[in-house]
Amino acid sequence: MTARLPQLIWLTAVWVLLWGTISAKTLLGGILVAALVTAAFPLPVIGERLRVRPIALLWLVGYLTVDLVVSGVKIIWETLRHGPRATAGIVAVPLLTDSDWIATAVSNAVSLAPGTFVLQLDHQREVCYVYHLGMRGPADAERVRRQVLGMQRRVIAALGTPGELAAVDDQLGREPGGGRR
Repeated sequence: MTARLPQLIWLTAVWVLLWGTISAKTLLGGILVAALVTAAFPLPVIGERLRVRPIALLWLVGYLTVDLVVSGVKIIWETLRHGPRATAGIVAVPLLTDSDWIATAVSNAVSLAPGTFVLQLDHQREVCYVYHLGMRGPADAERVRRQVLGMQRRVIAALGTPGELAAVDDQLGREPGGGRR
């Protein structure tokens, strides 16, 4: 029950916000509805915890901010230049983590940029399928693949374990300090 407490609190808060008033009736109704929803549709309890590294997280947020602006400008240019003839493609990118939390964070970070989003995470094949607007050929697909791999590394650096980061650096051919070999 204590593992579900955050979910109960969140659902109760959403209920109160939807009603727009804080009263004993609204709060009690929210608790009742939250308990019913939690019992009827139980979510699995995820035991793993994220390890937040504040400096790496700040770098990730900064990167995402710049990426958001740059991607927006690229999409504007793509639509002005090609209009309805703009091309797109789907790229298969290796998934570098087994963590559901980190895979979700990577999906959200990739999908934040305009013109790009994650279509599917295939944990069995360890592949992430990414849709990207503005692809013209294999060089563009490779560029998207490198960008998504870099995003995975940034997210793992901010939220993953030291072991996960070392494994990713080894897979990407980087030295532990972050530089290329």
